[in-house]
Amino acid sequence: MAHELSKTAENAKHKQKNKQMENCTKFGVYLPKREEIRHILQNEPEANYIISRAIADVEHMNVFNEEVYYLVNSLADKCWERIHTGHFSAVPLSVRKIYALANYYKIFYLLCENDSKEQVMRCAEVLDEAILIGCTQDLYERSNNFQAELTSFISKALDDATNDLPIISELKRESVKCDIPILDFPSLEDFRIKCFLPLQPVLLLNTIAHWPAMQKWRDLNYIHKLAGNRTVPIEIGANYATDEWSQQLVKVRDFLQRQFKQTDVEIEYLAQHELFDQIPALKADIRIPDYCTLRTNVLDCSEPAKVSIKAWLGPKNTISPLHYDPEHNLLCQVFGRKHVILAAPADTSKLYAHETEMLCNTSQLDAAHLDYERYPLAAEVKFFNVILQAGDCLYIPPKWWHYVRAKSESFSVSFWWS
Repeated sequence: MAHELSKTAENAKHKQKNKQMENCTKFGVYLPKREEIRHILQNEPEANYIISRAIADVEHMNVFNEEVYYLVNSLADKCWERIHTGHFSAVPLSVRKIYALANYYKIFYLLCENDSKEQVMRCAEVLDEAILIGCTQDLYERSNNFQAELTSFISKALDDATNDLPIISELKRESVKCDIPILDFPSLEDFRIKCFLPLQPVLLLNTIAHWPAMQKWRDLNYIHKLAGNRTVPIEIGANYATDEWSQQLVKVRDFLQRQFKQTDVEIEYLAQHELFDQIPALKADIRIPDYCTLRTNVLDCSEPAKVSIKAWLGPKNTISPLHYDPEHNLLCQVFGRKHVILAAPADTSKLYAHETEMLCNTSQLDAAHLDYERYPLAAEVKFFNVILQAGDCLYIPPKWWHYVRAKSESFSVSFWWS
């Protein structure tokens, strides 16, 4: 009997070791070769030494090297301290990239140790720290593959499916007055001539009907399944220009439960977040519109457009105060409705921008409730009202002011390009 128990234990140990080796192989293949990140490490001797040892472990498939795992953790901690000392904008990009690399190798060692549910949950948190605090863009050639494989692995391993979140109702389309031109799925050339070149705001119809997101995302259980255990920055409070506003990092599952199931809770907004870099499976549900290939005075499709894609998910009454952005913006509505108020760049001097550097592109006006006594010049401004409904896209040219309020539960995707 003792012999049988010993044999069973040995088999289990052997099976676990094989699984560890499988995980090492699965994710190790997407970690960088030394020459790919040499430029990042060249002025950081300590990081160079530690990452080089981690690379050697990957190459030799050392299942769990406790010493190097400790060093990688120490490197991540030191980078975290450097990132959080002083102003974030002053942090060298190389430090944020080294932080991301250290976190990638932390994940490698964690999964080589074991892949219990708790361990996989920790890996999800470490990955989000790499993306949100570090810099994973253009880190090395297979960085996106590493994230995609790991995200898929996390989703399957945790299998955090739920069916208790609502499916957002498909609102019946309203016939409403629109103060800007409306175009029904214009060709690229029509859009270039009528909108892009003259910098004319326009409401576009029937341009994203082919997106799988149009049906899939209304089921919040689908979003929960793909992203429930991931950490995202959430805005809390009326809007970012008020004193009561704040930001917190929260789990997507907690955000969805509070904002779409509970009542009498403070409004939270997943706003202006690069969610699709974090959750590639959600990015597969959308398509970058061809309009984003346009350049000023040039129709240039010869190279991929550099497009920044942002997610905006929240309950009714989320607000983005009147502000402008320096880039072209295509705001696409997946579900729900939004009221947008626009003002032209020519009226900038009458829109009372905040004097602080942080909010210099944001107006002090409440565009939905104008106070002409306090802000008399606003009476001379021509404002344009638009209702953005599911399936619509709003083209907002650079430096056009826009105020946005959700009239219902809402999910929007914006594409910024220059």
